[in-house]
Amino acid sequence: MSDKTTSSNNSLLNDAGTRALVFQIVLLVIVVFVGYYLFSNLQANLANRGISTGFSFLNEPAGFPVLIHLIEYTEADTYGRAFVVALINTFVISLMGIVLATIIGVVMGLARLSNNWLVARLATVYIETLRNIPLLLQMFFWYFAVLAALPAPRNSYEFADFLLNKRGIYSPNPITQDGFGVVIAGFILSIIASIGIIIWAKKRQTRTGVWFPAYWTSLGTIIVVTFLALAVSGFPIEFDLPQKSRFNVTGGMVLPPEFVAVLVALSTYTGSFIAEIVRAGILSVNWGQTEAARSLGLKDGLTQRLIVLPQALRVIIPPLTSQYLNLAKNSSLGAAIAYPELVAVVMGTTLNQTGQAIETIGLCMLVYGTLSLSISMFMNWYNKKMSLMER
Repeated sequence: MSDKTTSSNNSLLNDAGTRALVFQIVLLVIVVFVGYYLFSNLQANLANRGISTGFSFLNEPAGFPVLIHLIEYTEADTYGRAFVVALINTFVISLMGIVLATIIGVVMGLARLSNNWLVARLATVYIETLRNIPLLLQMFFWYFAVLAALPAPRNSYEFADFLLNKRGIYSPNPITQDGFGVVIAGFILSIIASIGIIIWAKKRQTRTGVWFPAYWTSLGTIIVVTFLALAVSGFPIEFDLPQKSRFNVTGGMVLPPEFVAVLVALSTYTGSFIAEIVRAGILSVNWGQTEAARSLGLKDGLTQRLIVLPQALRVIIPPLTSQYLNLAKNSSLGAAIAYPELVAVVMGTTLNQTGQAIETIGLCMLVYGTLSLSISMFMNWYNKKMSLMER
């Protein structure tokens, strides 16, 4: 009897690892079968309706304009070219939004912790107001209530060499001349030198404890070296200034109102959430750290930058990653005010003209998935880097 019991206990089905493997294999087979069935059903339905599949439509002429494009594009270009234009627009608005939202969030988070009553209350009003208004409504506000209410081009507001009207913000357009490569080379060399200065300063501080203003020195290095390169090459750059005419503005370059409205709404809305994340991270640092820094004679600015914020990053970075992901995905709301990003161009105009629903939706999902995973990978790398620095 005991031999049978022992044999039963030692059987493969009683092994937890074996059972888990069997269940996973069965689940994989079911998923593959269901996926094959759905794909076959889709192919059959598309064939019955005479709808072709594939991405060959990307080589066909698009026949529609894209008003905002950073690369050359005309209506005679292909759907593939239009996809690239929309992809660049999405990346640009996401990257600029992340940078501006981070700056706004850090400033407002610190402002809400300020000892100045007025500054702290203004920051509180900003944060609590913008966090509780839907992002799409804020885009409508900036586009229809603010930018659309600006004057016509011939009555543009003038600020130095900038013009502001309902068609956008016009600024001087830099035009490079022969010899500008020297300026680019000088700028790149100054960046490399600045990185070297920062690394040297950190190693020196670790070894001797002596602090060196590496960031200000690096900024000065970039400015001085770039200016010297401009001077040596004879300032090979000119500016095409915008000029008012009777019905339009000539010259310069323009930021269209659609771009401005999406950028402002995304950055201010996300910045209000980042401000609370920054405030929570700073409050998580023991107050004794600040008191110790003050007892050593450190100013409040240095205390925040060198002691409090590096320790608060371990709390700030994980939720900050989520806000960056939200901002990148929320850029798709720009389609509501005709900003030509991925959803508006690919899932809007391209889908309506070609009927390739599976392909266009798949392209958009692939782009947003890749963008989100790239942001997550970078932020996870930075989070691990900061954790190692703390230890």
